[in-house]
Amino acid sequence: MRWTRVSRGAAVSALDLEPGWARALLVAVSLAVGVLSIHAALELARRARTVSTAIGLRWLAGAAAVVGVGIWSVHILSLVDHPLPYPLGEHPLGTFAVWAVAAVTALCGLGLVSGRVMTWPRVLCGAAGLGAALASAQAAALLAPGLRPGIEWHVSVLAWAVAVAALGSVAALSLQFHARAHPRRDEKGARILAAALFGAALVVSQQLVIDAAALPTQTYSAYESALPVSMLAALASFGAIALLSVVLLLSSVEARMRTALRRSQGELQRLSFRDPLTKLPNRLMAEGTLAEAAQEAESDQGRFTVLFANLDGFKPVNESMGHGGGDRLLRAVASRLKAHAKSRDLVAHLGGDEFVMIVRGNARADEMARLSVRLLEAIRQPCRVGGREAAVPASIGVALFPEHGPASSLIAHAEAAMRAAKANGGASWCLFEPRMMTGAREQVELLQDLRGALEQGQFELYYQPKVHAPSGEITGAEALLRWHHPKRGIIGPSVFVPIAERFGLIGAMGNWVIDEACRQARAWRDQGLLMRVAINLSVHQLRNPELVDRIVETLRQHQVNPRLLTFEVTESAAMEDADGTMATFEKLAEAGVHVSIDDFGTGYSSLSYLRKLRAVELKIDRSFVLDLASSSDARAVVDAVIKLAQALGLKVVAEGVETEEQHHILRTLGCDELQGYLFARPMPAKALAVWAIEDVGPRALDFRDSLYQITSPGALH
Repeated sequence: MRWTRVSRGAAVSALDLEPGWARALLVAVSLAVGVLSIHAALELARRARTVSTAIGLRWLAGAAAVVGVGIWSVHILSLVDHPLPYPLGEHPLGTFAVWAVAAVTALCGLGLVSGRVMTWPRVLCGAAGLGAALASAQAAALLAPGLRPGIEWHVSVLAWAVAVAALGSVAALSLQFHARAHPRRDEKGARILAAALFGAALVVSQQLVIDAAALPTQTYSAYESALPVSMLAALASFGAIALLSVVLLLSSVEARMRTALRRSQGELQRLSFRDPLTKLPNRLMAEGTLAEAAQEAESDQGRFTVLFANLDGFKPVNESMGHGGGDRLLRAVASRLKAHAKSRDLVAHLGGDEFVMIVRGNARADEMARLSVRLLEAIRQPCRVGGREAAVPASIGVALFPEHGPASSLIAHAEAAMRAAKANGGASWCLFEPRMMTGAREQVELLQDLRGALEQGQFELYYQPKVHAPSGEITGAEALLRWHHPKRGIIGPSVFVPIAERFGLIGAMGNWVIDEACRQARAWRDQGLLMRVAINLSVHQLRNPELVDRIVETLRQHQVNPRLLTFEVTESAAMEDADGTMATFEKLAEAGVHVSIDDFGTGYSSLSYLRKLRAVELKIDRSFVLDLASSSDARAVVDAVIKLAQALGLKVVAEGVETEEQHHILRTLGCDELQGYLFARPMPAKALAVWAIEDVGPRALDFRDSLYQITSPGALH
């Protein structure tokens, strides 16, 4: 009941080893090939659970191919270990068929124990089937040499081979399943042990299959000259070990790359929810936490609170300390807010100088009031930045869920409450009230209407005359933008210009004003009126590097003398970027237009910059003119501004003149030009032309004779 053999000495002489050493070496090589193949197959098969079905099938097919290599190699090495008294060879197609059968049976078995959903019955059935299939493949491999007349099988020994293969499969795959079910344990160690058990079962079952085969005395190999077993043995040992090692190496490299990719993806995901400056959660994470808190509160019939904090006056501090200092200040504020948050609360940085705190729990309004006071006190504490101390107070808005609306509106409502706190002077907190959103809704509606106002021709320029103080003659006019809203009527610039600046519409609007003012100046000139026009420039227009070129092109297009235009820039806008303003003023002066500093006295002008600016006039803010008759301080300020302007060779214009007493004081102090309701309200261009040419107007004032003379530089003074 054994394979017919010859003496071992002759069979192993080529190995130059004693028979015992030769057998031990062959068994060791067989075991190494078996363990390597199963380990590589398990490495590949485990990836089938983490990818799509199509790719998973490819991983399984690769694992099955590797198992096929292992079974075939162990089979060839077992033939060398059991030499026959005649040359032994294999048919090429039969050799390939052995590998194919082994691979297909392995694919079926591995398919049962792969995938996301695993159960013990499925593992046991799959392992038992895989073991039986492996033993069957080993038995079928003995058909490849084409032994004639054939093999007589000893069923009992063959049954032991099947049992050993099945038990090895069960033990190995059970370990693999247990490692998957408990990922915190050493999954790699379990996989190596499983491969060792499976590889050992593969070698032992192959030996039993060989022992289960008995050959008649006159047996011979039909394919002895096709593929000699000695050549296949070298391929089965060195070639198989090299191939399987490469597969394991590639699998390990792929696993490391996949791990690195997952780590990178996790880091990117983490960063996408974090603000890089303060390391706090960002708006995206705040909104996710808000939705989670709302869901929890709704299920428990509970509450939570949103606090919206915004720093007061952060911009000038940021500019004075530089952006680096401003960043350190923001990080300090973030740290102080976080120090007052509980473990389940969230502090997020929304951007700029805006922060949000989401406070979980059934906190009452009075508790949130006390928390807001503590936060305000913490934020206003001085922070040492670059050797200097900086203290910036804050305003906080509070909104409660569910009292103040759904979760989707809570941040907006808290922000509206914060704006109300700022409107009340800042450095305070405010609880949300529904009326606070009225202004916000109105702004949204105005923004929607404003986007199409320019295309629909709803804007018009009104003109308010400027009066020469000593003579009372009209010398020019300031162009003031009005919006003819189809439903709201005429809307002044103080309402819609801030919206246009905030949402990026001021550029197109400012260009239209310049073009329309030049067109009107040309139209007046054609009527015989040389009216000087003043136009307001916003800080956004000053930042546009193409501003001066556009002005020059517009003047050329309408054939208007540059000296007919005066551009007014507020003092605060001019000082926001003093160096940039100086460069823009220089270009405007070179273009031939006049420049005026508007609202003088309300900003923080540096006299050194004021002296260098290419301006021709200062315009005193109306707040000082309003108190001239009743405040000696206001009178002293106006007197100082006029003297300063005269020292610098600048003309002085006072706006907001509404009474004769104000008129008299300004003339006495030496003001050059006046503007206000005392003389005329802003009016359409046609009305101003009728007043100038036909002397029909709101007040008996003369237009300066030079306004009717031929356009020349001398006639415009």
